[in-house]
Amino acid sequence: MLARSLMALAFAALATTSAAAQNWPDRPIRFVMSAPAGSSIDVLGRAIADKLAAKLGQPVVVEDKPAAGGTVATAEVAHAAADGYTMLLAFNGPLSFAPLLQKLPYDVGRDLAPVITTTSQPNVLVVNSELPVHTLAELVAYAKAHPGKLNYASVGNGSSSHLCMELFKQLAGIDVVHIPFNGSPPAVTATIKGETQMMFAVMQPLQPQIDAGKLRAIAVTTAKPFPLFPNIPSIAQSGYPGFEVLAWNGVMVPAATPKPIVARLNAEIDAILKDPDIVTRMHRLGFDLIGGTPAQFGALVKGESEKWAPVIRKIGLKID
Repeated sequence: MLARSLMALAFAALATTSAAAQNWPDRPIRFVMSAPAGSSIDVLGRAIADKLAAKLGQPVVVEDKPAAGGTVATAEVAHAAADGYTMLLAFNGPLSFAPLLQKLPYDVGRDLAPVITTTSQPNVLVVNSELPVHTLAELVAYAKAHPGKLNYASVGNGSSSHLCMELFKQLAGIDVVHIPFNGSPPAVTATIKGETQMMFAVMQPLQPQIDAGKLRAIAVTTAKPFPLFPNIPSIAQSGYPGFEVLAWNGVMVPAATPKPIVARLNAEIDAILKDPDIVTRMHRLGFDLIGGTPAQFGALVKGESEKWAPVIRKIGLKID
């Protein structure tokens, strides 16, 4: 009798979940950004949200929650109701790097379900235009001549921007001081003002300042020159072969979100990433649009964590 009752309850729950998935969405969807307004993630997320709202027939409301290197936004979505009405646009920091650096209130594999990889792009190394360097070799020589006197900005502790410089510091044998910020806008502002002298970041927040002559692009972090920035040499070809660090983003939902909803989100966002309007707009900002399956995104998150774990141990990085 007990077994029959439990089975009946299980079937009832399954039927309720299936009905909810069939009627989804019937109200607005929250799309939480792990970075601040004006950041590359925010720009990408709003472009996706506009197209997705038209496809789903419901508003997709963007919320920027940039605190603690994206881990606050990630934790909030990880513990949200798994009903398809809360999504996260996150980058590699809170998904693959932060779990290696600190104790977090979420477990990526247990609490989140991958939907789709959205973009991948290199970081660009820029310096304040007043710094008397124009090449990577000149920057390294200048930093070695002024050990501990230069500051570098990052878009947050545990971000690709942060780890990229720490890895480069180790390879180049330079001593520059880390100043973390909550997202790219304040980090870029500090570098323009000379409060920090250099930083790694994706191109979107840097391009206007490079064009205005306030920042100088030194190198990109792809293994080869990046086709969208053909005039900027790669770090690998500038004396550090094998150096490659990519910044990627993707959509996650709470782990127990019904699979039909995850599949629908994946299909709709994958189509958006192939939309000629989105492709043109995002290429202009330096984004390489990816797409693919939830499984492929899950494999990327896991693979990046495994790739960086020994690097982080060797550098000895921890975030309190």
